[in-house]
Amino acid sequence: MSDGVPTLLGVPFDAASSFERGAAAAPGVIRASLARASSNHWTEDGLDTTSPDVMDDAGDLAIGPDASAAEVLEPITLGVRRLLDQGRRPLVLGGDHSITYPVLRAMRERYPRLAILHFDAHGDLHHEYEGDRLSHACPFARIMEDQLTDRLVQVGIRTLNRHQRDQVARYGVEVIEMRRWEGPPRLRFDQPVYISLDVDVLDPAFAPGISHPEPGGLSVRDVVATIQHLDARIVGADVVELNPANDRSPRSGMVAAKFVKELVSAMHRKA
Repeated sequence: MSDGVPTLLGVPFDAASSFERGAAAAPGVIRASLARASSNHWTEDGLDTTSPDVMDDAGDLAIGPDASAAEVLEPITLGVRRLLDQGRRPLVLGGDHSITYPVLRAMRERYPRLAILHFDAHGDLHHEYEGDRLSHACPFARIMEDQLTDRLVQVGIRTLNRHQRDQVARYGVEVIEMRRWEGPPRLRFDQPVYISLDVDVLDPAFAPGISHPEPGGLSVRDVVATIQHLDARIVGADVVELNPANDRSPRSGMVAAKFVKELVSAMHRKA
């Protein structure tokens, strides 16, 4: 199966955030960072992301400021399904991490065999969080319950409580915790892969524009190298949890834009 051009899709939604809002503004900031004159549009292995054959942009989904997580489930799934039906590979710009669940509902329809590579400080495996089953702390519990993936690999985790460790065991999640980090792993997948990249996987020194800073995380190079070393066909991705309100400098937006460019490049390695 041949996959199409990686295509940006903004999902400006953050009402499922448990601590503070602000991630809904991220899609616009990431796009502005991609165009910032202090850098350029090229990936590290020589792809020009301004070329329509390399990366496209489908704009943002229309999501009202008062919409709930339950109300955006279907619009997000439909938006991603539309891109897939057009033969494109979605690269979703969040938004908080709750958006990954409805995105994966569409991805699983298209790819009966599908793995997920998840970068995060947090496992996001809570059965429910503060009474909310659609919280940004819960998307991977919903994904695993609904059998939307055959394999879930989490990288950079450093906040697992007892409940989440029980969830890891229950669902057979493969976790590369920071306490055992020995450098960027060389991961191989036999199935098509969806990458979900929460910016707070980084040590907050590299990207302060996040809502849940957790010290002791990865560097930007750690994340990029893990993506570059990946032996897999990448069919979709998201970059989530950038909160521009917590970093008035361009730094965090530029980091998110860097991840977008290298995800695009990785998608083209095995089309």
